[in-house]
Amino acid sequence: MRLDGSVAMVFGGASGLGEATAHRLAAGGATVVVADRATDSAGRVAKRVGGSAVTVDVVDQCSVGEAVSRACALGPLRVVVTCAGVATPTKLLSVGEPTPLEGFAEVIEVNLLGTINVLQYTAGAMLKNQPTAGGERGVCVTTASIAAFDGQIGQVAYAASKGGVVGLTLPVARELASKGVRVVTIAPGLFDTPMMEGLPESTRKSLAGTVPFPPRLGDPDEYAALVEHVVGNQMLNGEVIRLDGALRMAPR
Repeated sequence: MRLDGSVAMVFGGASGLGEATAHRLAAGGATVVVADRATDSAGRVAKRVGGSAVTVDVVDQCSVGEAVSRACALGPLRVVVTCAGVATPTKLLSVGEPTPLEGFAEVIEVNLLGTINVLQYTAGAMLKNQPTAGGERGVCVTTASIAAFDGQIGQVAYAASKGGVVGLTLPVARELASKGVRVVTIAPGLFDTPMMEGLPESTRKSLAGTVPFPPRLGDPDEYAALVEHVVGNQMLNGEVIRLDGALRMAPR
């Protein structure tokens, strides 16, 4: 799939992995739509990449549907990247008592149901595209986490939600294969995103030291580079790719 001449939507594109991806896709020639609930930040990123911004809530069907319609008005929507997510800590028990389900529900709703919601509307739009010479109509890249495989204490909801994203990758790819739409999931490890910026420098260094090689936090542009490769490599489909420097998370 070529980026040049295509419209690309990046959900959660106002910061971190999504922002880096917006820059990378725009540099490749795509018309980028930055979709995020952080309206002001999305607008700033869109201005820098020469694209447009749209305010969206990934768990709201009307919101996502309207955002996708606006993107399709710009041209054929062929690339979608979903980076929107939350990582609120949750344990099964709090002070020996069951943790209220509301805390789990919010994380699962945003990370898992939000991903499904985005896939429904964007894949549906891609089916209306004319296929390329190679038979492709679009590429969907979703974001899981190595927590889906190595969930730590305090990551009950987060690990479960990202495990769900991993689990849906193959069945959705199979469902859309005959229509020429590919689906690939990236499972990042420890990346230098706004989530990490709020930690003390000593904690950041400690976390970076747990990565076998390279012994540092990932650069968001390295995630974006993998997105770009996925878009261009037609044989990548139905796969979950760990991007973690060989890291396997400890229990805590």
